[in-house]
Amino acid sequence: MLQSSDGPLWDAYDVAILDLDGVVYVGPRAVPGAPDHLAAARRAGLHLAYVTNNASRPPEAVAAHLRELGVDVADDDVVTSAQASARLLRARLPEGAAVFVIGGPGLEVALREQGLRPVQGAGQDPVAVVSGFYADLRWSTVIAGAILVRQGLPWVASNTDLTVPTQDGPGPGNGALVGVVARFAEREPEVAGKPEPPLFEETLRRVGGERPLVVGDRLDTDIEGANRAGHDSLLVLTGVTGLRELVTASPALRPCYLGVDLGCLGRRHEAPQVHDDGSVAAGGWTVRVGDGALRVAGSGDTSGWWRAVAVAAWGHLDTRGRPVDVSGLTPPA
Repeated sequence: MLQSSDGPLWDAYDVAILDLDGVVYVGPRAVPGAPDHLAAARRAGLHLAYVTNNASRPPEAVAAHLRELGVDVADDDVVTSAQASARLLRARLPEGAAVFVIGGPGLEVALREQGLRPVQGAGQDPVAVVSGFYADLRWSTVIAGAILVRQGLPWVASNTDLTVPTQDGPGPGNGALVGVVARFAEREPEVAGKPEPPLFEETLRRVGGERPLVVGDRLDTDIEGANRAGHDSLLVLTGVTGLRELVTASPALRPCYLGVDLGCLGRRHEAPQVHDDGSVAAGGWTVRVGDGALRVAGSGDTSGWWRAVAVAAWGHLDTRGRPVDVSGLTPPA
């Protein structure tokens, strides 16, 4: 259920579609080691695209933040769900059409780039609505936009993430706002961001590449989105996915590769071995299921521990129909 690579991943793919929060940075700080791992990948010839579901900031602001963290990145290498949203709207609207924005500057910049006119007044003749996360969004703007959606205007949402990272922990994300508008308007939007395909399509359109590898920390956006788009994926464990989320992942949420951090881009991946007795071995570790619980023995590579545990847990989930007990497991540091 995990794949092997003949050599380092950066030799097998020509572009990495990298999620940001939880992969490259966590809030205002870089993930430890991430800038150095990314620099090594660039030197090896891997093109790096930085992709975010967050539509609040334009690409140049995101790129400036990355450079402050020590990541060498051009503005054009950042792609946002706001850009994917604007592309969807431009495909159905004429040049100069007014679009009501339930959001902030990221969406406004993306709409203008596509030749559309962002507005926030119902009297400005909007012919469509777009919504995206913006921390300073006014409730009066939400009300006006929701009424337009209820009246039947085309509606595109940048993403439906229920949470957004904050310094104080997860907060309500754009998905919470989408839910409010959808319930009021009794309609669902067209979604541009992960896990839907438009953001991946927009990324490859802008940065190029024929053999993409999606790199993310979330199963339900990054990895599910990669699977839907038909791209290989690498799950890193520097963000929101922990042991319980990993072992309960359905097939649609499972990555091709698994590693502790971005350093795994420069390593060969070996799929765990599943033995006839049902045990799973990887990186010096052996995992067995007994009485519905995982038992781990051995020592070795930390990524190998996670790979062996994941494959053993997924096998139990697929054959027994229920998650394995991992309450007695403590991942290696």
